[in-house]
Amino acid sequence: MASAAEEVLQCFGHVDILINNAGISYRGTILETDIQVHKQVMDINYFGAVALTKALLPSMVQRRSGHIAVVSSVQGKIAIPFRSAYAASKHATQAFFDCLRAEVEQFGIEVSVFSPGYIRTNLSVNAVTGNGSNYNVLDKNTAEGRDPHDIAMVMLNCMSRKKKDVLLAGVLPTLAVYFRTLCPSLFFIIMASRARKERKLKDS
Repeated sequence: MASAAEEVLQCFGHVDILINNAGISYRGTILETDIQVHKQVMDINYFGAVALTKALLPSMVQRRSGHIAVVSSVQGKIAIPFRSAYAASKHATQAFFDCLRAEVEQFGIEVSVFSPGYIRTNLSVNAVTGNGSNYNVLDKNTAEGRDPHDIAMVMLNCMSRKKKDVLLAGVLPTLAVYFRTLCPSLFFIIMASRARKERKLKDS
């Protein structure tokens, strides 16, 4: 990341807008997932964005200008069963960039965190499973997700208005985020029920 950032700065002199968008998803149970898979997901989703941001941040601070964005997920705000590695990486991402926003405000640098729901991409197909192999399934929710171009345009619009934290999810995921905060005990019961149902479907 450091060498890539250095090459970009040598070519263009500075970066006005950095969008951290690389990511990998995960499907599996905590009990059956190798620790290396957790590390792999964290390395890409969290440390990748952190490393690139830190590599370019000094130049933004020096210019007292810049906008840093990261594509997190609604799962950076709530966690659902069988997505532990992914949700953990997105929670960490949310926390890091919330801290960064506060620390660089004095330098005139903007930080935006985008938390989309399902987007119509190959994210689920390329997801890793508990043993590190590819999931190779296009989930129904992903297939019916929002168009990536639409999400990109909304992001650009929000960045132009210097929005700091943007939830780009449907009604149910958005309600779940508030539900998790306002009534956590009931939210946990619902998630446990969901886990049992998904486990039955996989075992049947």
